[in-house]
Amino acid sequence: MAKTQAVLLVIATILVVSSWVPVSYCAKKPVTVARKEDIPFIKCQVCEKLASQLYHQVQKKQAQISPKKVSEFQIIEITENVCNLKKEEADWILRIDIVEKGDKLELVEQDAEGQCNSECKTIEKACQEVMGYSDTDVAEYVYTSRPDIESLVNFLCKDLTKACSRKPPPVPKNRIPGEPFEPKPAKEAEMERIMKSMEFFFWGAANMLQGMPGAPGMKMYSREELMNMKNFGNEDADDDEDDDDDKDFPSNLGKVLRGKESKKVDWKEKISKGIKNSGEVLKRHANKYSNQIRQWWRRAKAAARSKKSKGGKAEL
Repeated sequence: MAKTQAVLLVIATILVVSSWVPVSYCAKKPVTVARKEDIPFIKCQVCEKLASQLYHQVQKKQAQISPKKVSEFQIIEITENVCNLKKEEADWILRIDIVEKGDKLELVEQDAEGQCNSECKTIEKACQEVMGYSDTDVAEYVYTSRPDIESLVNFLCKDLTKACSRKPPPVPKNRIPGEPFEPKPAKEAEMERIMKSMEFFFWGAANMLQGMPGAPGMKMYSREELMNMKNFGNEDADDDEDDDDDKDFPSNLGKVLRGKESKKVDWKEKISKGIKNSGEVLKRHANKYSNQIRQWWRRAKAAARSKKSKGGKAEL
């Protein structure tokens, strides 16, 4: 019962913070798809950038937890997420533009994140094709060997995946150019980072609630479904407020306009204040459950090694 209440507290806190997100940031964007025909031209470059990202993200994680050593579980988490645009580890993809250079396509890094259109999806797809089912193999290599960038590029792009084993073909002359790189507004980029950081806590807590006593018939919604719900289930609040404003119109017009304007201006302040107040609660619960997962992972790995060791001795 105590665990259920704790998980409910985490979800409630996240939904309160989420309800402050302006409707303009929740609007559904046009769906774009990857241009699969472009993947052979950029696959090797994507692999090289992927290897570089893995190296730097592991180094960053190491700096955060020093003097402790980055665990294999933490490295696996990076390798699993680095090609998924729904995860923070894949934000590097948003800074790359595909540029035509003669009969080649070149990946050019930009100073800011861009809107994720077809080129962004194409890079994500190429990254996923490179990584495939090799994420645990890559994580094990990084954990055991601690390679430099050049060694990691050779292992991932030449030995393991063969992404750079051959020269890319020339780009057809009749290829339709991709869309120009469109920088993303700073506020929008910040909001997406906030939503991604909250998503881990929400899905972890919601999945723990499934099947628990006291939470019967709980339905899981995707993040997109939640974002498209008006005010996350609080749609009546604004309607009631608007009805009250209309009663004294036009005598209170100035007050109404000032109120509407203040709501637009202080949303960022509300989010910052809400996250600051609820951050410690989220951190305590996240640490608790992440520690449980790490302990389970260590026991599972130890059991597997023990079983393998015993099997080898029996054969001898």
